[in-house]
Amino acid sequence: MTDVFVYTTPNDERSQPLIEALIIEYETRYGNFYGEPARNELSRYPAELFAPPHGAFLLLIRDGQTIGGGAFKRYDEHTAELKRIWTHSDLRQQGLARKVVTELEEQAARQGYTRIYLTTGFRQPEAKELYLRSGYTALFDVNADPEVYRHLPFEKDISALAAQLSAAAVSASSDHDLLRQAG
Repeated sequence: MTDVFVYTTPNDERSQPLIEALIIEYETRYGNFYGEPARNELSRYPAELFAPPHGAFLLLIRDGQTIGGGAFKRYDEHTAELKRIWTHSDLRQQGLARKVVTELEEQAARQGYTRIYLTTGFRQPEAKELYLRSGYTALFDVNADPEVYRHLPFEKDISALAAQLSAAAVSASSDHDLLRQAG
């Protein structure tokens, strides 16, 4: 049993289990609360927004099956916005969502972002807890009734991670150059 991250697009057929499961989950949790079907929310952004150089879309694959995934898109020059974090409902509470979030943070840092922004719905308490446990700062009163906010915004400074990954890339590049020159 090996888990592998695959960077792809929302149009990849392997992403369909993620998209369809999110639609069902959003419809189950929110119904018509927002005045439109969940499918509209999931098709709100074109796939190109989740592609490099400004975005990324990844799937977590186990034994050929999509078991998780997520994405980010550009929010502003320094900020990536996480979207569509999902894990298979049968595999929750195993740390997979945290793996997805960590991988997205690292990729955002590699792409030059120094801050992450995200929102989650008020009827997703497990997502709220995931982000708090993952070092995100709530941009709302966590003691208030979450329904008054509708969307729960979070942020995280990843500037130290970006600097660390940049330094590692420079070091690896220097080592590679030395090996190439010696070879």
